[in-house]
Amino acid sequence: MNRNLSLRHFRAFVAVAKTGSFTVAAKDLFLTQSALTATIQQFEEEIGFKLFDRSTRRVNLTAEAERFEAQAEHILRQFDSAVADLESLSQGRRGHVRIAAAASVTQYFLARAMGELKRDYPDITVSLYDAASEQVERMVIQGEVDFAFASPHHPLDELIYTPLFEDRFGLLCHGQHRYARGRRALNWADLEADGYVGFTADTGIGAFLRQHAPRQDLMAGGGSEVSNTSSLSAVLRHAGGYSVLPALAAARIGGQDLVFRPLGAPVLTRQVSLVTRKLRSLSPGSELLVQYLLRTLHNTPVPDGVRVLAKP
Repeated sequence: MNRNLSLRHFRAFVAVAKTGSFTVAAKDLFLTQSALTATIQQFEEEIGFKLFDRSTRRVNLTAEAERFEAQAEHILRQFDSAVADLESLSQGRRGHVRIAAAASVTQYFLARAMGELKRDYPDITVSLYDAASEQVERMVIQGEVDFAFASPHHPLDELIYTPLFEDRFGLLCHGQHRYARGRRALNWADLEADGYVGFTADTGIGAFLRQHAPRQDLMAGGGSEVSNTSSLSAVLRHAGGYSVLPALAAARIGGQDLVFRPLGAPVLTRQVSLVTRKLRSLSPGSELLVQYLLRTLHNTPVPDGVRVLAKP
């Protein structure tokens, strides 16, 4: 194997083959003619045969060189294409981003950020996973996603949690429910077990409430439960009852017929963070999406009970 050959030799060969002239090829390559001639001679010495037949008017390829020309051009195209891809990746113009986020975050902020990113960087693609907080942390640690937007479930040393916004818990019920009426602020002590519809323990909201809710008697189970907000919406609209969930999640499924009332005494909030892995840098494409998300976060009206924490 000839280890002394380089792309410089290939470019010199292709330039002379295309132009049929050492003088023109040297100008195209920004070389002196003597430097180009020396490069071609090195090439010929390494491979053991002549590449060109020189005449007074034109330089012609030898029979051996004619068979090699297409391969040389292919090698250069492949190399130049690979370098262009690396440059695109480094500048964030191309790449694939894998993220996990709660459905409410996707609806209010992330979907819009992804749309703007796609408009400006059409060659960056995104895979989006909807998963509970506990799953999200595992996915980030194991490299299944590049980063996530989630509430800390069991804060782990291997992860970095950068706060994005704070989300207040409240009660959601049908507009005809008794809790929907009344001017007095609604407190945790006002809630009755009858009619409560909870979230299963494997959901982010369910796990959070089981750890932090002031009324653990409600969270202990034994009543009706759902595993997602879409199911909750249908249950509250058709079967009655009430539930406790964060303001952003409530706004996602709420409407004229469902009423959200913040709960007090005490106020309970969850923090939604950008979750990344320590000692692992985000790709340029991932950094771009985070920037777009932060911009969207500050430019989008948020529901009552949501407070943006991230810096612009």
